[in-house]
Parts: sequence; C-alpha cells; structure tokens
Amino acid sequence: MADPPYVAALDAGSAYTRYLIGAVEKGRLRLLGAGRSLSQGWERGHIADAPAVVESLRSAIAEGERAAGVSPASAVVGVGGACVEGVDNRGIYQMGRRRPIEPDDTRYAIERALEVNLPAGRMLLQAAPQSFLVDGHASYWDPQGVAATRLESFVHLLTVSRQEHDSLVSAVHRAHLAVEDTVFEAYAAALAAVTPEERRAGLAIVDIGLHSTEMAVFLADALQTTASIPIGGIHFTRDAAHCLRLSPADAEQLKREWGCALRGLSADNTFIEIPSPDGLPPREAPRHDLNLALESRAGDLFLRVRNQLSKAGMDQGLLGQVVLTGGGSLLSGMWNMAERVLNCQARLGLVNTILDWPEELRTAEWTTAGGLLIYAARLRLRSESPDRPGLWSRLFG
Repeated sequence: MADPPYVAALDAGSAYTRYLIGAVEKGRLRLLGAGRSLSQGWERGHIADAPAVVESLRSAIAEGERAAGVSPASAVVGVGGACVEGVDNRGIYQMGRRRPIEPDDTRYAIERALEVNLPAGRMLLQAAPQSFLVDGHASYWDPQGVAATRLESFVHLLTVSRQEHDSLVSAVHRAHLAVEDTVFEAYAAALAAVTPEERRAGLAIVDIGLHSTEMAVFLADALQTTASIPIGGIHFTRDAAHCLRLSPADAEQLKREWGCALRGLSADNTFIEIPSPDGLPPREAPRHDLNLALESRAGDLFLRVRNQLSKAGMDQGLLGQVVLTGGGSLLSGMWNMAERVLNCQARLGLVNTILDWPEELRTAEWTTAGGLLIYAARLRLRSESPDRPGLWSRLFG
C-alpha cells in the first residue's frame, strides 16, 4: 500500500517557532508529529538576524521530523505582523448579450479584480472573493446560472512587504525546507478554530502574538476585512514591568501567574510577592496595581479591534462572536474584556478538526500552526482533484 500524502506547516513566530507534520488519509487530516523551538533573531516582529532565525527553524523542524518519523520536502508557512495589509477591490466584466453566468465568467471577473497596481515593494499574498453584483443590483455569493449582461466581483486582497516575505522564505529555504505557499496567520487560525456556520453568522478572529495582533473578519462565509494592530503580549509585559519596576523576565512571570485583564475577576485586594535584586529582601505589591496596568492595555487593544470592525461595517449587531488565538490570548480575563468592549460572545479558538491532536497542544498558542496544516492538506487534496467542481473549493476554502 502506498504511503499517505504528507503535509507540513511552519509557524515562525517572534516568541516560538512551531512545526507540524500530518498525513492526509481518505480525505481526513491526521497529525504525525510536532516540534517547537524558542525563536531567535527577531526584533519587533521583523527578521533582524537571519542566521539565528534559520537555527530556530532547523531546531523546530528537526524535532517535528523526529516525532513524525518522516521528512516532508515542503511546508505551508504563516505570515503576519505589520508587513501585511488588506484592501478591497472589484472587477467588472461586461458579458455582452444576456446569458446564464458560467464558471469561467466568475473566474474572469475575479481575475479582473486582481489587476491592481500595488505600491513599490509590495506583493499579493492572498485574494479572498467576497460576493458578486449581477447587472448592478442583485448580490450573490455564487451567481452561476443567473442570466445577466454585467458581472462585478468584490475581492479582499492581502498584500505583504516583498522584502519581509522574501526574507522569511529565504530563511525557510536555508533551513532545508521548500515553501509550498504562504498564508496570513489569522486566516489560517480561522480554518482551525471555527466552522463555516460560524463564519456565515459573522465572526472575527483575533490572533494575539508577541508584537502584534492580527484580525480576520468573516460574514456570509466570506473574508470581509483584515488588519494588523501594533499591540501584542510584549506590551502587556512592558506595562507590568513599568508599573512594578521589574525586569521584563520577572514581569512576564508575574503576568502569567497573577495577572488578569479585567479587574474583579481575581482577588485584587491581595498582595503578591515581587522579585528583588540579589541581597535585598523580597517586597510586596497590590495585585490590583498589576491588573490595572493589564486591564488598561487590554481595553486599548479591543477598542482598536472595535474600530476595525466599525470600518468593515460589522459594529451594528452583525458580529456573532470573537475568537481569540495566539499566546497573548491566554492571559486570564482576555475573553471577558473582549466581550465587554465588543458586546458579543468571545471564546478561545482551539484546533478541533485534526485527528490525533494531543492534549498538550490543545492551547490557543498552537491554533495558527494547526490552521496552516489544514491549509496544506487542502492544497494537497485540490492538487489530486484538479477537476473538483465548485469555484470556491479551488480558491480559499
């Protein structure tokens, strides 16, 4: 019996590098192995020391290959941070005589929307179809079979800094791994943590990383908008360090052990022991002071999320829920603060569709990597079934 097709995913974050290997068996994705390493060579979300980044990649890849017992030649790689920007565009196709819309017509209308002059130094990362306008008035998700003379496509385009993108791809190649595709991290997280029904109802993925937070907003199962917010877990740590006069390492530990993003959810009237320099006695500080600093930063983050939702027209009851992923989402009280500011249900986003997913990986820190693996599996299935019906199955899920 032939070996099942192997797929791989690489999430090269500023804090940790995560690598997953899976097998596609009878249309289902099964996890074979995972690897993780402490990221080195990154500075504020940008590659500052390429050799150090390569070593981090090699370490995670080697660990994943040992666990899986196989070595895939290529992987899908996540891209995020301030280098990614989203913009909407439309394409117009004058069909001539009135006739039923065919698959080639929708494909051509989308191609017209992709004809955009990007600023120097930027390249197209992803294109996500949103809807179609038929003869200027009727809106459709899939207009095939409808009689018309004019077809307009609306597409959300994700662009990325070519220099940042090429630097990451080059580092992956130097780690002896080919890049099969590059994907926006928040979009990948959505593949792993939410269902098509949830995307249709209106949903925002908020992926809180070390240096930035990425957003992907869905409605009617279409990607409506994306954004990158320059606030991440490190900003919470710095606020705690400034408030309590601590080193970043000590502040990070206290944040994890005692911090809460919304006062009132913890015993704020208690005192916590704070590390002191060698030779000095330990000191104490009110837990309230720590949580006040964290609450202020969390409120700022979700106010910016709300502003992005308002720009997308999703602030008038259209948002069903917000799903938090990434290491920064693990701070106690984060989803409570999200619910208070965004006025909708919030939850952590965990991987729920990959077979043999171990309990130790059931954390929001691994959601993006899991989504990248799902994306890699879908690419493999499409390559094996090039004539598979349905325009959307050949685009972005």
